[in-house]
This record gives sequence, structure tokens and C-alpha cells, in this order.
Amino acid sequence: MHPFRKAVENGDLDAVAALLADDVVFTSPVAFKPYPGKAITTAILRAVTQVFENFTYVREIANPDGRDHAFVFTASVAGKKLQGCDFLHFDEDGKIDDFTVMVRPLSAAHALSEAMGAQFEKIAREAAEQ
Repeated sequence: MHPFRKAVENGDLDAVAALLADDVVFTSPVAFKPYPGKAITTAILRAVTQVFENFTYVREIANPDGRDHAFVFTASVAGKKLQGCDFLHFDEDGKIDDFTVMVRPLSAAHALSEAMGAQFEKIAREAAEQ
């Protein structure tokens, strides 16, 4: 099992943060612009753990060189079941430098957008404190 998946499944957000490059770029499924930086990415991921219910990875796909991974997951948000995928790229040092999330269906993406929007002030404060 990949260390990222293991950290997420164990709820070890410190281990997840340790895998992020300082210049990581997080692309959300519900925001127009990407979020650059380890602090904001860590804060977003922490909030997601509070928003997602019944989160489970169901498949892990990797390219042969190990620098690109796709982690397919299922979860619920506000009673809406969703399927999603974390697309990760790893830099030369083995740190995540690109983190893109996609989710479906649209109704679940809307629920996720509303739930994360309600968390955004807290996310911004946490990122500023790091």
C-alpha cells in the first residue's frame, strides 16, 4: 500500500502533510483556481476529513515510474454519495507537488462545495497560522 493511502486511511494527517512538497499545488473539484502551498493544502485536507463521511479508497493506480498515482475513493457529503479520485504527482524527492481531486456526480459536487465553503474561513485561518 502506498504511504499516502496508508496515512489517509489511518487518519494520520501529520503523515499526509509530511508527504507534501512546500510548493505543492492543490486543485479542488469545486474551486476555480488552484491553491498553491503546503499550508493551505494541509488545511484543506484537514477540513475534508471533517466533511467526508464513510471515506474509503477502492482502487490505487500508478504509472511504472511511481511518480503519478490515482487513488479512487467513495464517500458521502450531506447524505449525497460520491465517487472521486485523488491524482497525485510526486517530485524528484518523493514529495507530492501536484494534488488534483475530481468528484462525481454533480449533485455530490454541489454538496461538497457547500460543505467546504462553510469551512473556508477556518481553513484560511489554519493555513495562516502554519
